[in-house]
Amino acid sequence: MPKAPAVEVEAGGRAVRVSSPDRVIYEATERTPEVTKLMVAQYFASVDDGLMRALRDRPTALERWTSGVRPGMKLATGPQDRDADAFYQKRVPKGAPDYLESVEITFPSGRTAEEICPTEIAVPVWCAHMGTLTFHPWPVRRSDVDRPDELRIDLDPQPGTGFADAVRVAGLVRELLDELGLVGYAKTSGNRGVHVYVRIEPRWDFTDVRHAAIGLGRELARRDDGVTVEWWKEERGERIFVDYNQNNRDRTIASAYSLRPIPGAPVSTPVTWDELAALTDPAELNLFTVPERLADGDPWAGIDNESYSIQPLLDLWEGQGAVELSFPPDYPKMPGEPPRVQPSRKVAAHWDNAGNRVL
Repeated sequence: MPKAPAVEVEAGGRAVRVSSPDRVIYEATERTPEVTKLMVAQYFASVDDGLMRALRDRPTALERWTSGVRPGMKLATGPQDRDADAFYQKRVPKGAPDYLESVEITFPSGRTAEEICPTEIAVPVWCAHMGTLTFHPWPVRRSDVDRPDELRIDLDPQPGTGFADAVRVAGLVRELLDELGLVGYAKTSGNRGVHVYVRIEPRWDFTDVRHAAIGLGRELARRDDGVTVEWWKEERGERIFVDYNQNNRDRTIASAYSLRPIPGAPVSTPVTWDELAALTDPAELNLFTVPERLADGDPWAGIDNESYSIQPLLDLWEGQGAVELSFPPDYPKMPGEPPRVQPSRKVAAHWDNAGNRVL
C-alpha cells in the first residue's frame, strides 16, 4: 500500500507539515477508535490554550513514540535501553523549524544542553510530527532556569492501591495547602496517579523546593498512614507515595494536556477539586473527550494569577529535623543523603553515621 502523502495542520496561524499522517499511533480499544499521527497533531492544536499554559517559555523534554504505542513496547530510561521503542529527547531535534525557540539548561552532572522552549502552539504540533506524545516541561521559565516557579506534588499509587486512593490523598493535600495559605491545582496523571501543582514565587532553588515537597509529604504521612515518602519500594507498602524527587533539577512530570502512552490515548487532564472527587475512571479523559471539555473552559485558567511563598513548607521541613532523604540513583552523591543501598541489603557495621561506606 503506498505511503500517504504529508498533510498540513493549522496551528496558531502556521501550517505545520505532518508526514505519515495515517500511521496508527494508538490501536482501537473497546472504548476508543484508533488514533493516527494526524489525529495526535490535530489534538494538540485543539488544546492550544491549556497546553501552552503548561509549556510556554519552559524548557521541555519530549517523550517520542515514533512507531506508536503497542503492548510490550518499552521507553528508554538510560543508555542500557538500546533496543527500546521510545525515548526522551532532551535536546532540540535536527530539522527543527526556524520558529522553534530553545534555552540552555544545566543537568545535575554539570553538562548543558539546548532544550526546546515552546512559545506557540505550532511547536507542540511539529513535535507531534516527530512522534511526540508527552511533553515534560521543567518547573522554570527561560528567564531564570535555576529557580522554579512550580511546586509539583506527584501522588503515585503503589501496588495494592489505585486511583481512588490517590484522589483521597489529593484531598488531604488540598486541606494542608489551605491551612498554610497556598492554593493547589489538580490534574490526573493520565494513568492511576494525581498531580497537584502550586504556582510559587521564583525565589528558591531546586534544593529548597525539593525540601518543601519533603516537608509536605512527611506531614501528610504523619496525619495519614496511607501516605509514604519512603524512597525504597520495599518500604512503601500499600500506600500513596509522595514522590518528592520530582522537584529535583531535570526531573519532570507529564504536562497538562499531554497524551500518555497507554491504550485509549488518555490525557493528563486538569480538573476542578469537585470533579476530581467525583471521578472514578481517569481513562474517560482522553484525546476524544478532552478538547470539548477545554472548549468550556480550562480548570487551570487562574493558575498564573497568583504565586505563593514556600516558606510555610520549609518551616515544616525544618520542624521535622531537616533530615535529608534519598536522591535518584543517577545523581551525584548529595550532602546529607542517606546511604544508597537497599535497606534489606544494608549491613549497619559497614556504614558510618554520615552514610559513608567504611568496609
